[in-house]
Amino acid sequence: MSQRTDWDVIVIGGGPAGSTVARYIAQGGLDVLVLDGRDSIGSPLQCGELVPSNDEMRRLCPDVPDIDDLLQTPEHAISLRTSEMHLVPPSGRPLRYPFEGIMLNRVAHDEWLVELAKSKGAEYLTNSRVDAVDGESVKLRDGREFSARIIVGAGGHSDPIRRIFWEEKSLQIPIKFVLMDGDYGDAVELHFGSMAPGGYAWMFPKEGGANIGVGIQRKFAKGRSLNSIAKEFIGKYGEDISFSGGGSLPMSGTIDSFVKNNHVLVGDSAGMVLPSNGAGITIAMIGGRIAGETIVSHLQNGISLHEYEYEWNRQMGSVMRNSKLSFKVGSWIMRLPDWVLNLAFNPLTKPFVWRFVTCRKPFIIF
Repeated sequence: MSQRTDWDVIVIGGGPAGSTVARYIAQGGLDVLVLDGRDSIGSPLQCGELVPSNDEMRRLCPDVPDIDDLLQTPEHAISLRTSEMHLVPPSGRPLRYPFEGIMLNRVAHDEWLVELAKSKGAEYLTNSRVDAVDGESVKLRDGREFSARIIVGAGGHSDPIRRIFWEEKSLQIPIKFVLMDGDYGDAVELHFGSMAPGGYAWMFPKEGGANIGVGIQRKFAKGRSLNSIAKEFIGKYGEDISFSGGGSLPMSGTIDSFVKNNHVLVGDSAGMVLPSNGAGITIAMIGGRIAGETIVSHLQNGISLHEYEYEWNRQMGSVMRNSKLSFKVGSWIMRLPDWVLNLAFNPLTKPFVWRFVTCRKPFIIF
């Protein structure tokens, strides 16, 4: 990378949100630098790796335009395509739904997004941890300093910009997961009940294996640790584990404001995760494109940065509101005894359950 220190835009974090912001900023003709504390972007793996297909995204988020331009996934980053989702109560008798999903090789996917942004002109500086942000200045822990007219926080829920300039609090759901070798079919499974108090457990099949994990709300765990809960659930699928990981998901939905002066938040740092199902990769990329295009319009034509918030609400406001409602109702329902949940998951409730999970108004059938 060149040794220049002055940029139009600096993006902190090179994940799906940050790389998407950078891609559209560079595509718009501005100079953008992405800073990331990891030596290799995409590693270590920290999620379940499942995303909806582009056709499924068009159904889930009908107000988002040009899905195919935004969500480009190369074949080498796809592990498996799924056609069905099973929502499983404690009884083990699932409700089955058609669902076009893509199981990613998440590391390869993130690396691809980096290369895509670079192909548009974005520059990256890895192994570079941010120590401080002040106005237009970004200082790294190694003492180097950079400046930009706009600074974007895309560093997740612990993003330094959010930590310094925002006082928003979000519910964090801790997760633990493994990659396990074997043959697990091609149906996505989400499990609900006491095996994942306040959250859900999952089995997402991959080529030659699966991503299996648990996310919980600790306040509903009755003293049980995430480690013991995860060990019990994961152990049902075998012991041939090739990787173990963990992290957390912000599950309160989007925060009130994404913009403060010349600072902008996107992705997990802005709460762009759907609370009802934990979807974050594609949602962060939607926000990344909106943010990137707005920043270009702001710097080139004087459009307000708050247009980013308006456009996000136009494209994703209804989906996020429905998802927040579903999460609140679902958190109450999931506190019920397992035998009640078993009764609640039945052919009569099947369409309502699906509407909750897919962020639609739950009590309207059409």
